[in-house]
Amino acid sequence: MAQAVRTQRNLLALLNSDGKQHPVENTLATVTLVLGAIAVFTTLSPGLHLVSSWVGLVGIATGLWSQFVSSTTGERFMTIIGLGASAVGFYIGIAHGGLFGGLF
Repeated sequence: MAQAVRTQRNLLALLNSDGKQHPVENTLATVTLVLGAIAVFTTLSPGLHLVSSWVGLVGIATGLWSQFVSSTTGERFMTIIGLGASAVGFYIGIAHGGLFGGLF
């Protein structure tokens, strides 16, 4: 008798597509995505250019390291989305006033 194959459709199943657990890589990809979202959303207010530029810079660094150590395609996909958002937030933060906000 043929039985239906049951597939899991949650975030960890997409990130761990090779069947192994990757807690460090999954955490780095998630942190990169969250930092990218914060960097992009803080660019909506030009007065928050310090937050968007610094969070974007940290998101870029985290995303590059996450891309270096990633194991699965799901992790790489999430990292690239977060890395792109971090870069956009960083660049718009720089355009609004920079990393130091006129201190130098």
